[in-house]
Amino acid sequence: MTYRIEGLKRAEFASLFAMTDAELTEQGAVRMKATGPGFPCRISLEDTPAGDDVILLNYTSHAVATPYRSTYAIFVRPDAQEVAPLIDQTPPVFEGRPIALRGFDANGMLKNAGLALPGQADEKIRALFEDREVAYIHAHNAAHGCFSARIERD
Repeated sequence: MTYRIEGLKRAEFASLFAMTDAELTEQGAVRMKATGPGFPCRISLEDTPAGDDVILLNYTSHAVATPYRSTYAIFVRPDAQEVAPLIDQTPPVFEGRPIALRGFDANGMLKNAGLALPGQADEKIRALFEDREVAYIHAHNAAHGCFSARIERD
């Protein structure tokens, strides 16, 4: 069994990158400077270097018609490059932080979940996918709850 992890598409956020701070505020978003670790970009799937701009916005990561629909804050970096799909490997944003993994069926219903401590993500992803009913997994930062990435069977 193999799995694939992809970042979000830059084009989805392109209009935000051109907005003024006032326009972002009208959209419920905020431009910030990364001050150190803790500003993981969902496009590049890397932590944003200190001093770089990020946009903090509300993002619907699980747009399903179930009680598990999910919307929460994420960071995107205006100069981020999209990451190539990662096959059977976890992205840099999973390193050094606990990751909550939520396994959903094809209808968007939660089937199982787990917590991956630093260095355990690959093992925990594979364990969730042992259940054939788990169609995909959502990864979230365990402490802050922000969506990190969607993990698909490959």
